[in-house]
Amino acid sequence: TTNTMKPCKNINDQAQIDLLERIKELSCLYGIAHLAADTGMSLDEVLDGIVEILPSAWLHPEAACARIVLDDCSHSVGDYRRAEHRQRAPIVIGKRRRGYVEVAYYEARPERDEGPFLAEERKLLDAVAKEIAVIVMRREAEQDKLRLEGQLRHADRLATIGQLAAGVAHELNEPLSHILGFAQLVKKFPGLPTQVKADVQRILTSSFQAREIVKKLLIFARQIPPQKAKVSLNDLVTNGLGLFESKCAGDGIELRCLLQPDLPEIYADPSQLNQVFVNVIVNAMQSIPNGGIITISTLQEGAKVYLTVEDTGTGMDKDVLQKVFTPFFTTKDVGLGTGLGLPVAHGIIAAHGGSVKIESEVGKGTICRIELPLKKGKSL
Repeated sequence: TTNTMKPCKNINDQAQIDLLERIKELSCLYGIAHLAADTGMSLDEVLDGIVEILPSAWLHPEAACARIVLDDCSHSVGDYRRAEHRQRAPIVIGKRRRGYVEVAYYEARPERDEGPFLAEERKLLDAVAKEIAVIVMRREAEQDKLRLEGQLRHADRLATIGQLAAGVAHELNEPLSHILGFAQLVKKFPGLPTQVKADVQRILTSSFQAREIVKKLLIFARQIPPQKAKVSLNDLVTNGLGLFESKCAGDGIELRCLLQPDLPEIYADPSQLNQVFVNVIVNAMQSIPNGGIITISTLQEGAKVYLTVEDTGTGMDKDVLQKVFTPFFTTKDVGLGTGLGLPVAHGIIAAHGGSVKIESEVGKGTICRIELPLKKGKSL
């Protein structure tokens, strides 16, 4: 009787052990699901929480440690330097391996199905790796959604400002034309005192400046369509730099040109592109108060050409960088800028089917990269 009872007892003991292991595994998965559902936690906090939970689901939790590596960023608990046996599962997101999740023992343990690990633990680790992939995809999708919503809000603000700017510009055009016309008539009147002539000239100069601002507003609002023709970016750069060479030399600014030979011509409005180039160069010069380097380069890649202006100036922080295309936003002193340079440049390039990207870092300078299509296109 005694001999017949021992196998039953062993079977019951093993069943109880297996049941406890399944409970541990389910508790682990539940804990991970609970962490994933907490929208108040950052992704890093979720991953830190998972590595805290994992060791308790393994057969020997007292000697276990866990680690998650995602995009070369490591989250771990326990002493990995002493780990002797490791069990690892890859984290695959969008068919691309982004990292792995790993559980290890830093003390020797009896041999099981996979070294000291159970076959069920391999299945659990694979399931955890897939769950981490899902968590990461969801968090990244949420971030993309927020980023897209921000871009849409920004585009909506720009559209509203564009409509307002167009209305204001049209309203200002008529009185400006009257001011210019009457000022020119007064200037032609014979026998005017010298002081009156000088004052009339100031009126004319200020009116012309105001008219240029109105023109920029109309360009930003896309009220003036491009007059397109074949344009060589290399020629545009070479001719445009002639306006700045003496000024840059006097301010201790070195101009460097890296123009791709035989760069294909593009179909664009030459006067508008020249305005873009002038605006970007002026911005670069104003960001270098104590001398530095401005590098202008052109490049063709596939069906696109690029004009890049890089400076070694003061640079911009992230908050300023987010506002550079907002009309009338400027960090310059009063009288030194209208806040229309980059918004107008953005409007012109967008009307040509291209894009403008700005990269900047405080103390290191700014890179303005303009992308334009090679193919002939219609005005927007």
